[in-house]
Amino acid sequence: MLDVRRLQVLRAVVASGSVSAAARHLGYTPSAVSQQLAVLEREAGVVLLERTGRGVRATDAGRLLSGYAAVISRQVAEAETALADLRAGRTGRVVVRYFATAGARLVAPAVAALRREHPGVRVELGLTGVEDPLPELVDGRVDVVLVVRSGAARPVDGVRFTHLCDDAYDAVLPRTHPLAGRPVLALAELAREPWVGCEPPGPCRDAVLDACAAAGFSPDVVVESEDYTTAQGFVAAGLGVSLVPRIALGSPDPQVVVREVGNPRPVRSIHVAVRDAAPLSPGVRGLVAALRRAAAG
Repeated sequence: MLDVRRLQVLRAVVASGSVSAAARHLGYTPSAVSQQLAVLEREAGVVLLERTGRGVRATDAGRLLSGYAAVISRQVAEAETALADLRAGRTGRVVVRYFATAGARLVAPAVAALRREHPGVRVELGLTGVEDPLPELVDGRVDVVLVVRSGAARPVDGVRFTHLCDDAYDAVLPRTHPLAGRPVLALAELAREPWVGCEPPGPCRDAVLDACAAAGFSPDVVVESEDYTTAQGFVAAGLGVSLVPRIALGSPDPQVVVREVGNPRPVRSIHVAVRDAAPLSPGVRGLVAALRRAAAG
């Protein structure tokens, strides 16, 4: 394989027309340059330079390799510039996975802030599905993941979690419900009510079930929707009551009322997850910081 550094020595000799001039330009001794050229000729298997009086002239093979050396030199310079831009956060890509209800409140303002601070960084957004997104994070296919974690959740190898906010659940009741006039409800007051489920199995549902267990009951779920907006429609129709996380409420259905719940207060804990194995890029660091600001605001 041809040595790139020796190709650059050849390029300097061809450009200057002499070994001594190339040596002065490169900061080498003439003998060191001659040795490098001799090794390169053995690697190439062909004569690269011919003597012409006190100077040298490139053979066809020498001109060919000198031309490629110039291309390589330009590509190396471009690579150095691109790397500097990436290190400085002027370019790059951040792949994000998030759950739907975090989109409007957390992800949208954070991405907008990142674009203002790092306009050259491309953000690729995708919703998390049924599959756990953390293996994609560990494998390097994703850079940032928003997840709901409980305090008892086990650590995940290669993943660092940063707490963003705690999202409390509120009770959603039909407007005509006997408890609708109360500003704050004890969770146990909903124990005998029919319930409308609004979440698939997972940490969000677990936060509700754990709170209900602490209040001494298991909810009687009569309707499953796995969607917060649809759940409000079922509640409005009088089919039951529901608990909905605050950032997922949006604009409540006009036929329901939203009431704070306590004793205990169900809460889901939202975290941002990044890889723990390698230094974070400026784009990832910027997005995590923007997410924390959005959660604090």
